[in-house]
Amino acid sequence: MTTPTPTSKDVPRHRGWPLVGSTYPFISDPLGFMLRLQEQHERLSVVSVLGRELNILQTAEDVKYVLQENNRNYHKSEAYKILATFLGNGLLTSEEDFWRRQRKLAQPAFYKQRLALMADMMVQETESLVEDWKAHDVTQPRDISKDMMRLTLNIVTKALFSTDVGDRISGISEALDGIMHFADQTLKSFIRLPLKYPTPRNKKFLAAVDKVEEVIYGIINGRRAEIKRNPEARYDDLLDMLMRTEDEETGETMSDGQLRDEVTTIFMAGHETTANALSWAFYLLAKHPEIAQKSREESEAVFAKPATSTFEKARELRYTMQVVQEVLRLYPPAWVVSRRSLEEDQIGPYAFPADSYMLISPYTLHRRPEYWDAPEVFNPDRFSEENSKNRPTYAYLPFGGGPRLCIGNNFALMEMQLALATLLRDFDVALLTPDQLVEPEPMVTLRPKGGIRLGVNRLVVDS
Repeated sequence: MTTPTPTSKDVPRHRGWPLVGSTYPFISDPLGFMLRLQEQHERLSVVSVLGRELNILQTAEDVKYVLQENNRNYHKSEAYKILATFLGNGLLTSEEDFWRRQRKLAQPAFYKQRLALMADMMVQETESLVEDWKAHDVTQPRDISKDMMRLTLNIVTKALFSTDVGDRISGISEALDGIMHFADQTLKSFIRLPLKYPTPRNKKFLAAVDKVEEVIYGIINGRRAEIKRNPEARYDDLLDMLMRTEDEETGETMSDGQLRDEVTTIFMAGHETTANALSWAFYLLAKHPEIAQKSREESEAVFAKPATSTFEKARELRYTMQVVQEVLRLYPPAWVVSRRSLEEDQIGPYAFPADSYMLISPYTLHRRPEYWDAPEVFNPDRFSEENSKNRPTYAYLPFGGGPRLCIGNNFALMEMQLALATLLRDFDVALLTPDQLVEPEPMVTLRPKGGIRLGVNRLVVDS
């Protein structure tokens, strides 16, 4: 713990308006507002939003201090309690010893060996979308956002459950979407009525939560029954690993409630965020056909090697991975991260009391000219080995950082990489008009506002 010194300075303050502070610009245009703060203040700034003081961290050095070097003093902020109303006490929302135990239990599900087994499945699910695109009338645009939502839902469902749960999973995507809208509205509200009040919004939210729980618990109970009938049965999926992994010290496994929380968290993170990132990827590739062509040529060369496993092919798709990394730089799904200090602390010359709120925006950090040349330009080459050598690690945070680094980061990266490579081999995507513009919508995740519609043209015709 760093002890504040007598020479501590005050954090530069954005004045805002009387009573409401900076609430309006922050809520109406958070991305633009924080970019302006980054231009105006070299290191830190403080704003008042919804009656709460938020300290905006703007350098990789300070972000590293909060997320890694002194991470035990910084817990998830109040915002995560809103997410906990439907995610429960999963990896995203839990803290301290319970979080460490759950992380340890869940980690084996995302080891390299597990990812290698999932690579073929990811390509197979994407091939189903390929067939759908082949049958599509090329004169009509595709709703890429809906396509990617459906693709990532299929992939995360198969990864989690492997067995056919199609009839049980019906409607869960819509329920999750409703939950995300509720969370976003709640985070932006001055007045937050408890869920016990039967307002139309609360009732709609609780109905969506009930739907998700009905689906998840139904699958868990079904799997328990299957294992009871055949204790030796093994399932090649994440649920099986989560159910069977034992705590090294106590021998305990996860309860149904813990399983529900972790499965729901993985479902949300593995569906919504990856779908948004893939949608942004196709939008950027449509704007930059020369980059799409370079990735396509790499994909054709790599997939022409029949003796190589799909997982090894993914490792060879180096330029496509750079495309994925650059997409996540410009449009990180987790566009903001918040922490609350447990004890007083000092960051550089600035002292902070206990219960201080720290806000980190990967979206703005990824556009800081100090770390990124021409930051608004889509340029996958910036992630080549040579160009990445001297960049601070915490200048790039698409999956967070420190001990709370997203457990599914490698799963998501490989999923995006293989989906892009598979689809680009057969299709070209194009803007509907030369000046087509899609704006980012910063909700709980960074969504494309109004979705993304593109032209999809088939490159190869069956003989």
